[in-house]
Amino acid sequence: MSAEATNPATPGPVARPASVAPAVVRRKSRPRIDLRRLGRAALLGPAGRDRLPDAIGHVVEAHRAHHSDAVLDPLHRAYVLAESSHRGQMRKSGEPYITHPLAVTLILAELGAETTTLTASLLHDTVEDTDVTLEQVREQFGEEVCYLVDGVTKLEKVDYGAAAEPETFRKMLVATGNDVRVMSIKLADRLHNMRTLGVMRPEKQARIAKVTRDVLIPLAERLGVQALKTELEDLVFAILHPEEHAHTSELLAENAARPADPLAEVADEVRGVLRDAGIQAEILIRPRHFVSLHRVARRRGQLRGTDFGRLLVLVNEDADCYGVLGELHTCMTPVVSEFKDFIAVPKFNLYQSLHTAVALPQARTDSPGGTPMGAQVVEVLIRTHQMHKVAEAGVVALGNPYAPGADDPADGERADPTRPGWLSRLLDWQQAAPDPDTFWSTLREDLAQDREIAVFRPDGGTLSLPAGATCVDAAYAQYGEDAHACIGARVNGRLATLSTVLEDGDTVQLLMSQDAVFEPSRAWLDHAHTPAARIAIQRWLATHPGTGTGGETPEASGTRPEPDEGAAPARAADTTPGTAPPARPADGPPASRPRGADVLVDRPGAPVRLAGCCTPVPSDEITGFTVRGGVVTVHRVECPAVAHMKGRGRAEVCVRWGEATECRVTLVAESFGRPHLLADLTEAIALEGVEIVSATVEPPSQQRVRHTYTLQLPDAARLPALMRAMRDVPGVFDVSRIRHQASTP
Repeated sequence: MSAEATNPATPGPVARPASVAPAVVRRKSRPRIDLRRLGRAALLGPAGRDRLPDAIGHVVEAHRAHHSDAVLDPLHRAYVLAESSHRGQMRKSGEPYITHPLAVTLILAELGAETTTLTASLLHDTVEDTDVTLEQVREQFGEEVCYLVDGVTKLEKVDYGAAAEPETFRKMLVATGNDVRVMSIKLADRLHNMRTLGVMRPEKQARIAKVTRDVLIPLAERLGVQALKTELEDLVFAILHPEEHAHTSELLAENAARPADPLAEVADEVRGVLRDAGIQAEILIRPRHFVSLHRVARRRGQLRGTDFGRLLVLVNEDADCYGVLGELHTCMTPVVSEFKDFIAVPKFNLYQSLHTAVALPQARTDSPGGTPMGAQVVEVLIRTHQMHKVAEAGVVALGNPYAPGADDPADGERADPTRPGWLSRLLDWQQAAPDPDTFWSTLREDLAQDREIAVFRPDGGTLSLPAGATCVDAAYAQYGEDAHACIGARVNGRLATLSTVLEDGDTVQLLMSQDAVFEPSRAWLDHAHTPAARIAIQRWLATHPGTGTGGETPEASGTRPEPDEGAAPARAADTTPGTAPPARPADGPPASRPRGADVLVDRPGAPVRLAGCCTPVPSDEITGFTVRGGVVTVHRVECPAVAHMKGRGRAEVCVRWGEATECRVTLVAESFGRPHLLADLTEAIALEGVEIVSATVEPPSQQRVRHTYTLQLPDAARLPALMRAMRDVPGVFDVSRIRHQASTP
């Protein structure tokens, strides 16, 4: 029950200083609503049929400011149900409980939420705290409202015990995966509870503030709801860091006492520059909120007048943003290192804006006494009005993203703009979390990663990963638990180790083993950055005790996976000695073991095996011998093993090639050592359409290197052309079929 809160007028550590501008940008300036007055209005009961209750007049006003043609009947009916069902319930402050859903709904209305979200917000505690059932909500308000109310309804502690909180968040996140409006309501709910937290015991305030810091604030950031995020940050800051909060309040008070605001002077100057350039723009001063100012103070030390806020320039069109940028950089001195273009490359949370900074002349003063303080820097944000709306409200500004649009395909399938990569990853790994504690701790770790990158697959698809992710993370993001068989990667066409940290825009091809018994390595845990990868590896290791030595990264084992397609020069040294399992392309499904060429034997039913010592292929003259187990081994007639077995009196078996032409062959390439030789050889092999099954590179000896490849050819007739292509690689002076000394089978 969310009734454990107090009147916002009650003094408490989270009281908001008047010197800080509200985080939520409202279209109309109005004082904060007196929830006690709303409480009295709520006690009067529902209004008549022809008008809305006075208690939700502020909600309607804010809603109509964004949606002038909104149908208000659902809000009327939702308020009537919420007020009647919560009647008699009180908050710890003594307020009627209905003031809480009213305040939550007002927060969302001011952000521009559509009617369905506001209807669900009014009802968000009814199923949890009253006798109203989900079925009743569904019957009166439809499936969408019912889903949203269910999504934010807490699980009972009597059923889940200590796991109630993590399991509630798990349930809420799963619901958010289908409809992000669930999390919008939860964030507004937490914001109002944080605003009214002062009546609770300090230890409980701290516990709630920590969960807000670790889970809710990162979620608000990822959903782009900056207006909620910044205010939540300030409220948490006041509770968890009261001394720093008090110091920041003093800084704000000192700045407010200055006789002149340097930011106002710069804003006037910018208005003049843009007016002369013919660019229509609105210039606002954006005061920094508590946490932002605290961070600036820690970074810069002594604060100057221009550090207490930023200029916000709002224009009508995207092109105007760059026009403003050009004028500012022409007429003022730009700080090049501060420029960021989030319009061309939006943040993963929908945020778009141009960021820049300009230096003021040193003649400007920054103190009441007029003492020169040196050059000051003014940060400037440039965006369109629509970008600003999304920057403040994030996914809330999208309205109802699930309503069918005019451009939607006829089959009803449409892309979901609110299902970003981080949410998909979170929903995937939460299913594998073995217990609530693991889920809860892993969720906090995952949400602490505040930047995303996009990497591309060879097939043109993309993978969204957190900054710092490695090839191990990419493997599990693409293949799930099938990534246990990953043996290497190629990044931007170059061979790379699994520990390679990926950068935004990289192209990643993962190399997978055909060996069914291939296993992940414990060392992979050191390189796994995402919860999905760590949980999958840990679960495999837990079910296979005493294993986990296979699949080592090249650094750990000294092995080097060989690709099956062309590669550009590798990032790591290309002459690393070692052996690697069979590899297959990572942009297709796991391949089955390749089939050898058909050999006909004059012994019906006898198993046949091509000898590894000479690896015969179709068109070679062959003979056979029976070995242990009745297996017939097939050799090239010139193989040294043939003479050896004949000398021991072994009888030859008549064998001949069948119709199939697919074959496997082992080739040895002799070369001089040089950089990128391995990559060039594998590229030559791939261009011939040949699959590398395994490969070894022996340590260089007297500047010479010996490469041994076992290859799967789709057609034996390609062998001569393949060998010629390998000989044409610079540095290679010979390519031959493998020949071993005779040995007893």
